[in-house]
Amino acid sequence: MEAMTHRQILEAMSGLLLGMFVAILSSTVVSTSLPRIVSDLGGTQSGYTWVVTATLLALTVTTPIWGKLADLFDRKVLVQTGLGIFVVGSLLAGLSTSMAWLIACRAIQGIGAGGLTALVQVILSDLVSPRERGRYAGYLGAVFGLGTVAGPLIGGVVTDSVGWRWCFYIGVPFAVAAFAVLQRTLHLPRHHRPVRIDYAGAALIAGGAAALLIWVSLAGQQYDWLSWQTAALVGGGLALIVAAVAVERRVREPLVPLRLFSHRTVVLAVIASIAVGIAMFGTSVFLSQYMQIARGKSPTASGLLTIPMMVGLFTASSLIGRRVSRTGRYKQVMLTGTALLTAGLALMGTLDETTSLVELGAFMVLVGAGLGMLMQNLVLVVQNAVAHTDMGAGSSLIAFFRSLGGAVGVAALGALLASRIHGAVTVTAGGAVQHAYATGIAEIFLVAAPLGLVAMVAVALLHEAPLGTRSGIDIARERDALPQAA
Repeated sequence: MEAMTHRQILEAMSGLLLGMFVAILSSTVVSTSLPRIVSDLGGTQSGYTWVVTATLLALTVTTPIWGKLADLFDRKVLVQTGLGIFVVGSLLAGLSTSMAWLIACRAIQGIGAGGLTALVQVILSDLVSPRERGRYAGYLGAVFGLGTVAGPLIGGVVTDSVGWRWCFYIGVPFAVAAFAVLQRTLHLPRHHRPVRIDYAGAALIAGGAAALLIWVSLAGQQYDWLSWQTAALVGGGLALIVAAVAVERRVREPLVPLRLFSHRTVVLAVIASIAVGIAMFGTSVFLSQYMQIARGKSPTASGLLTIPMMVGLFTASSLIGRRVSRTGRYKQVMLTGTALLTAGLALMGTLDETTSLVELGAFMVLVGAGLGMLMQNLVLVVQNAVAHTDMGAGSSLIAFFRSLGGAVGVAALGALLASRIHGAVTVTAGGAVQHAYATGIAEIFLVAAPLGLVAMVAVALLHEAPLGTRSGIDIARERDALPQAA
């Protein structure tokens, strides 16, 4: 198989970029419309959080499954399958008549989005070498940021114009277009490994992660943190994970190869990814509540006011990606990213209902720039460190823990906010609701700020290895030439 030209890579990436946009849009587009959705469907603050958490939960528990399948099956067919699942979930979500129906459909969306999130990064490794990947990963990072921050804006405009149900329909044409473009432009090397699916590992990992995420989502609202429900969910989740580790040690094709965790780079990137996930998803979700409830903005205005974060993320991701490809150095820019992320979150911890929107915009630029310098580079360093045969599993591991951080973060921070709001509103009256939400959300950002320092320490401990110069296609071409040489 011949190496691809720059033009061919961009053509193939156009489908991947659309797929990535669809995956991120599914998680963020409803954030500005959630107050309207919850009101129309008769939901609560718990339901508000679960509409977001359901997608993140399904995305999280299926990401390692999709990643391992990418090491065994045709990656083009898999990414198109993910798009198809997403379309079905989106169409059903738009028809929701109850919160339970909507949450279930959001989970279906999450399964499809999990495939897109995991597979786009893996396919990029087929197309370009690690040294060149920073340049192209910058495009993915820019789209990732665009979907994360533009989602609330799109959701706000759609909600105010044609209604919140179209927040779910709007991703469908993008998914269909991505399917068609990938069919025409994406041509990948075939896999020659025997197919052995680790069904037991998949079930145990999914079950364990789901139990722990459900516990975090419901504790403090549906039951006490110290209760028999907590004991059952935490105990059951940990037992399933222990069983999964035992299974993964024995099977020939483990879903998550445990040898990956013996690699220092992988472990440190995982730690940093958890912090990034909490910051990215938490900021997007709770900023919308701040704008609409604490500041009285419409869904459209709420989305427009998040543009500074999009600008910071888009600009940093694009420029830094090109710099990494040009210099082959990534550690210093990642350290800078963690510093900007920490500073931005800490400054957002000073918010109240009277904070200048210009100040808030500056804080969002810092958070966005920090995320832009970190997200794609964390995937890059892992892909550069693991063997090509583990590319799918290694790449999905970072996506898994980033989504896990997001799911746990949104659920835990949502529970903290619900408790804070309940306590403040029950002892005061009248206009105190705006102040309670403003200070409660500020407290959330303040709690999240130290996670930026955790990411900083993890990145500081990374060993900056030279970036490789062979793509997946190069490796496949060399492999296919071996029998002829013999």
